[in-house]
Amino acid sequence: MRQIALAIAALIATPALAHEPQILDAVATKSGMSWRVDVTLEHPDTGWDHYADGWEVLDTEGNRIGYRLLHHPHVNEQPFTRSLTSLDLPDGTRTIYIRAHCSVDGWGSERFRIDLEP
Repeated sequence: MRQIALAIAALIATPALAHEPQILDAVATKSGMSWRVDVTLEHPDTGWDHYADGWEVLDTEGNRIGYRLLHHPHVNEQPFTRSLTSLDLPDGTRTIYIRAHCSVDGWGSERFRIDLEP
């Protein structure tokens, strides 16, 4: 009986494993006066109940300067790349960060750094 109680306690005490999206790559390309950002994500999407649902572009202060909504799960397309176009960056911006979002686990802890070519 004690072993069963210990096993149940261990299961209850074990935190759920987070499945935050992993940013595998990100590239920013100047296009006229604005920028295009291509981000490659990997996430164990299971369907509409749990999927990578967006990513944001942050400045060095952590302020959002762009956002890409992912409109649907990518269960059978992993990893996948999506773009954000016509991104206007403040003058003097030399570095941006990408952070991904999951419909269940929220914002990922990883920030992917991109150093911009002038």
